[in-house]
Amino acid sequence: MPEEDPRVKTKLVLASASPRRLALLRQIGVFPDHLHPADIDETPRRLEHPRFLARRLAKEKAQRGAELVCVMPEFEHALVLAADTVVAVGRKILPKPVDEDEARECLRLLSGRTHKVYTGVCLINAKGKSHHKLVESRVRFERLGREVIEAYLLSGEWQGKAGGYAIQGRAGCFALQISGSYSGIVGLPLAETVELLTTQNYPVFEHWQKDEV
Repeated sequence: MPEEDPRVKTKLVLASASPRRLALLRQIGVFPDHLHPADIDETPRRLEHPRFLARRLAKEKAQRGAELVCVMPEFEHALVLAADTVVAVGRKILPKPVDEDEARECLRLLSGRTHKVYTGVCLINAKGKSHHKLVESRVRFERLGREVIEAYLLSGEWQGKAGGYAIQGRAGCFALQISGSYSGIVGLPLAETVELLTTQNYPVFEHWQKDEV
């Protein structure tokens, strides 16, 4: 009887359509077996703190993803990973802008100030038990002139981004100081994600071979 390939392990489902999160996972040699975006209502609850919102949405996305893939035999025992990022100034939660006017207001609010980025991560195992991590980072922006803001809006990079900017893109030149998890600000804190995966026996490091990375 042939020996079982030790690399054939638990499957991983990413409950997200975010190319940023997928790229971050690939950066550490993790390639999800399936992508199944979880469409949920991301509206904050009344007086909900940004950190609790990030945690709640990550959990709801993971739960929804698990519900969607549990009917697929090939992913019945898969791990389901989800994350959510919330940008806030004080307790004010900044949206994912729907248009340039909303993005402009976000950038004006962030200009010359320090804001917080909360990223929640949730992993649901084959038994349906959820495991969580929440990462808080701080970003200080330089003062943004009108011309800079308008140029950034024209780039279109703000679309679909919490707070109206992408730290890994052109907006990287706005950040004077970052404290915390850079990958968390991008959308998925890698150290915490690896910890969640390895505690569920997902073979993160076994994939670190030159022909797989």
